[in-house]
Amino acid sequence: MPEIAEVARIVSYIKKSLVGKTLSVVKAQEDANVFGKVGTSAAEFQKSLTGKKVLGAGQQGKYFWMIMSSPPHPVFHFGMTGWFHIRGKHTAYYRPKEAEEEVWPPKFWKFSVETDSDPKVEAAFTDPRRFARIRLVDCDGKDIRKTSPLKENGPDPVIDKEVLTEDWLLEKMGKRHVPVKAFMLDQANISGIGNWVGDEIMYQAKLHPEQYTDTFSANQVKQLHVSMRYVCQTAVDALADSSKFPEDWLFKHRWGKGKKDAATTLPNGAKITFLTVGGRTSCVVPSVQKKTGPVKADVNENGNVVDGDAGKVKKGKGKGVSAKRKAVSKEESEDDEEEEIDEEKVSPPKKKRAAASKKKVVKDEAEADEVAPPKKSRAKKPKIEDEEKTDVPAVTKKTSKKVKVEDVEQSGRRRSGRVSSGKQ
Repeated sequence: MPEIAEVARIVSYIKKSLVGKTLSVVKAQEDANVFGKVGTSAAEFQKSLTGKKVLGAGQQGKYFWMIMSSPPHPVFHFGMTGWFHIRGKHTAYYRPKEAEEEVWPPKFWKFSVETDSDPKVEAAFTDPRRFARIRLVDCDGKDIRKTSPLKENGPDPVIDKEVLTEDWLLEKMGKRHVPVKAFMLDQANISGIGNWVGDEIMYQAKLHPEQYTDTFSANQVKQLHVSMRYVCQTAVDALADSSKFPEDWLFKHRWGKGKKDAATTLPNGAKITFLTVGGRTSCVVPSVQKKTGPVKADVNENGNVVDGDAGKVKKGKGKGVSAKRKAVSKEESEDDEEEEIDEEKVSPPKKKRAAASKKKVVKDEAEADEVAPPKKSRAKKPKIEDEEKTDVPAVTKKTSKKVKVEDVEQSGRRRSGRVSSGKQ
């Protein structure tokens, strides 16, 4: 899914192509998920933007927005497969496997705009899987970050350097007892870090993603902070064009390796393994990323995952232990950001936990989880003999049809490779 760098790429395109221009034509298609889940309608969006001038664009993590000549202002989140297109320009951070003729408006469009300039600029927002969110916020343009959902999200590693300091990170991590990668993916803590960025940060810092946040030394937190700034800033500066990423990045070697649990190697022979941290697939190099504290599972240096707790927190930490463990449950239920999309296969979204729906969850459009997950297909039952067919309940056929419909709804996955060396 688009993360901090991919969003920065689109904000850059909006500033170049739309800022300073008036939207003479705005068209929007009603979508109960993309617009409706956040209390907006396509009709309202269309009416609110038509005839207005785009004065600016901004970003906080995975959110971005356009500042209009008057409120309300549109705020966007890409979800898993959302994207922003400008006609005649290659805004995507990936290169299609096969050359495709541009179709306008693009497939799966949710809204499109035209400017009154000469030549006119045309742009559109698309989302095959409908996890994206488009909302309107009624406030002064300079106060967008002070409104929901932005105000509930943590600081952006690139934009908010004066907030996300080493001391801030040390204090924040010390108050939590969750796997460090899950901590980083929780947008309430830090905005913009997703799966591949989180893995790159951990690899560059030489730290294990499963280790609990409150078990790192001050020096290790310093390493993490330096790595976080380096990876996020480098990716943003490159506008998510992976051909410009450093050659020693894990990113260059983690893609297209088949099954998620299949071990691969770096050019130097170091093994890469894949494990699950906080519900997400994580890419780890065990020989580099050493464990120095308790983790949920062991990964040996040969790249093999060994289930089990590698080191439970010692008894005797007193009253704080229970509270921290409760925090783990809360963190993990809130950290329902979409799982990394495998280049060969898209896994269905995980079922939303009942407890999470009752809590105030930071809106990293982990609101994506509000879309009902597809049901798993049941194994085919043995053929029923004629004399037994009358005992089969009528609802069996309906259930079968429902599964098929849901399966179709999940099929809108774009297949492509990233812009870069083609190691996808």
